[in-house]
Amino acid sequence: MKKIILASASPRRKELLTVAGVEFDIVVKDVDETVPDGTLPIEAAKMTAKKKALAVTKDFEDCTVIGADTIVVTNGKILGKPADKDDACRMLRMLSGIEHEVITGVCIASGEKIDNFAVTSKVKFYELTDEEIKNYVATGEPMDKAGSYGIQGRGCTLVEKIEGDYFNIVGLPVAEVVRRIKEKP
Repeated sequence: MKKIILASASPRRKELLTVAGVEFDIVVKDVDETVPDGTLPIEAAKMTAKKKALAVTKDFEDCTVIGADTIVVTNGKILGKPADKDDACRMLRMLSGIEHEVITGVCIASGEKIDNFAVTSKVKFYELTDEEIKNYVATGEPMDKAGSYGIQGRGCTLVEKIEGDYFNIVGLPVAEVVRRIKEKP
C-alpha cells in the first residue's frame, strides 16, 4: 500500500484516522477555499476537498493523499467557520430547533486516480435559549468549526438527534474513507 498523507491540519480528522489504525503523515498546503456563487453545497464540499488533496499531491505523486472539507448547510445556505463570537451566536440561533445537514467532501488522490465524493448526515438541534448559546460560545469551542459547533465536544448538548454517520459530523466519514483507501493500488 502507498504511503498515506492527510492534507488537513484538523485534529479531529487526525484522531479519527489514528483510531481507525491508519498510518499517515500530515502535509497541509494553503488553498483558496472560495467556490463560485451558485455552487451546490455538496459540490462546494467536494471541490474544496479536491483542491486540498491536489495541492499536496503535486509534491507527493507516489502517495495516497486525503483531502476533506466539512460544511454545515441550512436552507441551502452554507455555514462556514464563524468570523467572531457574534457570528457564532448568529449561526447557532439559525440552527436552534431545526434539522440541518453536515456534508463532508472527501478527495482521495493516488497518482492519476482521483476519488472525489461526499457524505451527508443530518443533525437536529434542541430549541436553544440565548443564554445557552452565549454560554456555549463563551467556551471558545465554536470558533474553529463549521456551523459554530462541535458535536464531539460540549456541542453535544445542543443536539437532539442525528441521522447518518456520526464521524462525518465530527469531520471525516472514516469508515468509508478507510474502505476506499484499501481499494487503491
